[in-house]
Amino acid sequence: MPHSTTSSITVHRVPVPEGSAIDFGAELRGADLENVCAADFEIIRQALYEHQVILFKNQQSLSPKAQYNLTNLFDPPATGYGHGKTLDAKRSVLHPDLKTIPHQPQVQVIGNGPVAEFEGLKDITLKHPHHKTFHKHAISEEDDRENTRFYRWHIDAALYDLEPPYVTSLMAVKVPKTQYMTLRYDDESNDKLQVPRGSTAFVSSYKMYDLLSEADKEFARTTSVQYSPHPYIWISPAKSRSNGLGMESDGLELDYSVLPPIDESKIKVLPMCWKNPVTGHLALQVHPSAVQKLIRDDGTVIDDLKEVREIVYRMQRPGIAPELVYAIDWEEGDLAIFNNHGVLHTVTGSFLPEEVRIFRQCNMAASTPVVGPDA
Repeated sequence: MPHSTTSSITVHRVPVPEGSAIDFGAELRGADLENVCAADFEIIRQALYEHQVILFKNQQSLSPKAQYNLTNLFDPPATGYGHGKTLDAKRSVLHPDLKTIPHQPQVQVIGNGPVAEFEGLKDITLKHPHHKTFHKHAISEEDDRENTRFYRWHIDAALYDLEPPYVTSLMAVKVPKTQYMTLRYDDESNDKLQVPRGSTAFVSSYKMYDLLSEADKEFARTTSVQYSPHPYIWISPAKSRSNGLGMESDGLELDYSVLPPIDESKIKVLPMCWKNPVTGHLALQVHPSAVQKLIRDDGTVIDDLKEVREIVYRMQRPGIAPELVYAIDWEEGDLAIFNNHGVLHTVTGSFLPEEVRIFRQCNMAASTPVVGPDA
């Protein structure tokens, strides 16, 4: 990293739309991301952990290598892609969504439509995740172009063997600009909001924790979450709730006997609360689709899957209220970096097969375990 004692980078809170109550998100200006010096990165890192999602505009010329190098600065010992080789598993719910850049394997290509050539990949077809492939109940075909759902609220993490990445970067290479869509929760509420087609939606897991009752905060601080081995294969036959916040409990998860070989030592048990390394704030950070058991500090284990999911859902649902959602209106050249230990995110929207959309995604499995509330 080049050395410098000063930086030209400035930090600006993202504009808060009318009716919104988001308290996170910032745009950073004046950065040369191909040549990040120590003083630059100090500002970038501070901004990331204070604002959770940071955006750099007009980065069309940023190479995949530079994107990897910038992402890697947050955790230099981490060099392997956050999901490792698990994307090779054809049964994983993640498999259709990503293509690996051959010359920069930590960087994945996501998007929609036919692409003749991109970064060494030839004649590929990208497929934007559509909620009808994952939700138990889908929006009708006739309403689908104007209406959408949160696809799957999640953190970027293998949740088996590998540690959750510190950060993820998303680079908007090609963005078809179309009209806004109505995002429907279609749950026990009548909640909805307007989002740009294909927006990536974020919510703050710190706000999610702050909204809990004192009793639930104490529960969250003293509880760990056990995730299923090979979770994205385990849930592959199951279906999601209509607001994308976890799974329906219909008993469709795969039996362990048909999963890939399981190493018990690689099963992940993570704190329910993750501590921000800069502010010290606590995030209620749970991947709701992959949870299997809750383990209390006193040794009590809650292992009824429906009960586990209902507890997590009750605690997380207030945090995805429409006024708390930051939906990025992508423009070509936008680079976003987000605190993967402090936000949940999801794709939204649907595209026609011929609408071409190209993004680059980068994250690395962390070199250290998650920091819990007592650290």
